Amino acid sequence: MPHADSSLVPEEITTKKEFYAHIHEQLRALLDGHRYWVSNLAQVSALLYHSYLGTPLYGLLEGGTTPVVNWCGFYVHPAGEANLVLGPYAGRPACVTISPRAGRGVCADAYVSEKGVVVQDVEAYPGHIACDGETKSEIVLPLRLNGVEGVVGVLDLDSTVLCTFNDDDLAGLEEVVRILQETSDWA
Repeated sequence: MPHADSSLVPEEITTKKEFYAHIHEQLRALLDGHRYWVSNLAQVSALLYHSYLGTPLYGLLEGGTTPVVNWCGFYVHPAGEANLVLGPYAGRPACVTISPRAGRGVCADAYVSEKGVVVQDVEAYPGHIACDGETKSEIVLPLRLNGVEGVVGVLDLDSTVLCTFNDDDLAGLEEVVRILQETSDWA
């Protein structure tokens, strides 16, 4: 199977739980035997972005060309850097650095708290940083990788629709970052 086919979502998948089970299966196959964190984060960004785009659970805004999930990617905190730095992603250009301090946006809060953050309305979130004015909701999870203690970055997803992400997304994406942790070395 060509690697690009891993982002195809079968029509019989009709729930978020089924969607994420499919993502986890595809992700394990994509990352099998590959431990370099940059490549693995790039694969996850592409797989998630195109899988969201390819299912009616998320897809495109009605009658348009704008994706519901409009950004999937990572901010990482390399040794010696003061800020979280833009890593592999799929979507429009984004903020390059984010200060990793509480109250400095969703990514910073997830990084500092080491907990996933689901934001139903970014306009109501204190300290939200708007990289894309079309973003209405967001979910961010802390990222850990082999070879280092603690959090090394975050997985960040943005949506053009209010209230896109829920507990099913949080659980599904927690497993994505767990798979990344077991398959990727921070070196």
